[in-house]
Amino acid sequence: MSVADATRERLLETAGAVFAEKGYRAATVREICQRAQANLAAVNYYFGDKERLYIESIKRAHGRRVDDVPLPAWTADTSAEQRLKGFIETLLGRILCDPNADWHGQLMFREMLHPTAACGELVEEYIRPHFELLQSILAELSPPSASAEQLRLIAFGVVGQCLYFRIAEPVVSRLLVSEEHERYRPDYLAEHIAQWTLAALGDRSFFERPRSSLPTALTRRNP
Repeated sequence: MSVADATRERLLETAGAVFAEKGYRAATVREICQRAQANLAAVNYYFGDKERLYIESIKRAHGRRVDDVPLPAWTADTSAEQRLKGFIETLLGRILCDPNADWHGQLMFREMLHPTAACGELVEEYIRPHFELLQSILAELSPPSASAEQLRLIAFGVVGQCLYFRIAEPVVSRLLVSEEHERYRPDYLAEHIAQWTLAALGDRSFFERPRSSLPTALTRRNP
């Protein structure tokens, strides 16, 4: 690795930790450069400005989580039911990471709660492809009459359940006895959410509701 590459890498890792700790607004370029032992002008040289450094930090955080918890290696004969559970378990594995283990999870969680310009790029480059994959799995498990809007709502429901166990962890842990709470690992929760979703898909009355006039694809909004 060249000196320039090493400096850029050090800035990115340092910035991620500072942004995770203080948030975008409170973090300063001066502090980041001091911690990274880099010249004050280094951020502009390597990233253009503070905002681009933040966006690249968000991408780094999400990319590391994806690398740490990849999707299963499905084969052509893997059933849609198995893929649904595998997808959910993967998502939970990424969401339920220990926020104190590294800055990646902490920064991602902060961005979800207080979205910035980074959210738009993150959605288009990472989140949308995964969301479309989930919709395609759900489409295989739903009747042919299922509309695109219905599949999106079901997919949002699946993701919402996963996020609940991250966002409401302080409440969940107090509602349960310790023995039960200890079982709430990604594999255990994925089994429940997958079975809950399959049971819901078995109620065909949901798909007989009048359809709205919404478009058949998610509207792409400018970041």
